[in-house]
Amino acid sequence: MLSEFQPFVSVILPVRNEGSFIRDVLLSLIDQDYPCERMEIWVVDGLSTDDTVDQAAKIAAERSCPPIHLIENPKRSMPAGFNAAIPHTKGDVIIIAGGHAKFARDYISQCVKLLQQTGADCVGGPINTVGKTPIAQAIALAQSSWFGVGGAAFRMKTAKAGFVDTVAFGAYSRSVFEKIGLLDEELVRNQDDEFNFRLIQSGGKIWLDPSIRSEYYSRSSLKSLWKQYFYYGMYKVRVIQKRGAIPAYRHLVPAAFVLALLGGVGMFFISQRKIWLTPVLIYGLANGVASVYVGSHDKRLAPYLPIVFATLHLAYGLGFLYGLWRWRSFIFYPEFFKESPH
Repeated sequence: MLSEFQPFVSVILPVRNEGSFIRDVLLSLIDQDYPCERMEIWVVDGLSTDDTVDQAAKIAAERSCPPIHLIENPKRSMPAGFNAAIPHTKGDVIIIAGGHAKFARDYISQCVKLLQQTGADCVGGPINTVGKTPIAQAIALAQSSWFGVGGAAFRMKTAKAGFVDTVAFGAYSRSVFEKIGLLDEELVRNQDDEFNFRLIQSGGKIWLDPSIRSEYYSRSSLKSLWKQYFYYGMYKVRVIQKRGAIPAYRHLVPAAFVLALLGGVGMFFISQRKIWLTPVLIYGLANGVASVYVGSHDKRLAPYLPIVFATLHLAYGLGFLYGLWRWRSFIFYPEFFKESPH
């Protein structure tokens, strides 16, 4: 637990080709109500091919407090970038920021206050997912719904304060990294999930609080959403293998859904009965009801939701099944099927 003072805060921002977002995220981190002399920002660039570095360098030259440091990440991945920055930081608190995010003006001060008040090892808040185009806004709406993401607390706008299994853009006591190590560089996706899971398994605690506010820009197309969630599903398998347990059973639902659909297709070829339609009809009904309900918040986006939900679920489920195949040589112990206590 941090003592009651203003600890030095290091914000690490691993990025690659974030030219469309880097200015917004950096300005939101600079314009915090936390004393700028008590913080620093590390931008770790993974060999961007756009103007990400130029924009970051320009802002760093214009604003000296807090200092903005730019370093190169030749390995390009997010965990490698974060790990490269950690030895250079001097913060008592380490915040993992994201290139697709914007942070409320009191984000850092709320994180520090709640680290001190709760005694948690990590704190974060529910993210408000937003989009710049109608399809991106529909994706954001789906990602903030229970049907879309299975009730992950940090995705829900209605989340209540309490201990959880993971958060986005977490603020950690530096001692956490000294105790359990750095991010796993094998995991080019889900590295924060694995790290938070590792923290909980080591006896640590993660606190989510609605007073810690941020925005996250969703993917802007179904193609990019598919790629994102396919990799989420694929690397979730590796997280489970590495940790020897399942963070929450909701991670298995999309794969079970895909298996049910594949089973239905198989039945179509070996049986004249219409039983093969059952999983398709059940999912179609659930998707339709969820689309109407979630779309009632913005009827303009409702027509996009069925395909967005299907993209989320199919991509994650197929990715998970592919992960099982890709890493099939690893032995699955019985603990693989145990849900981790929170």
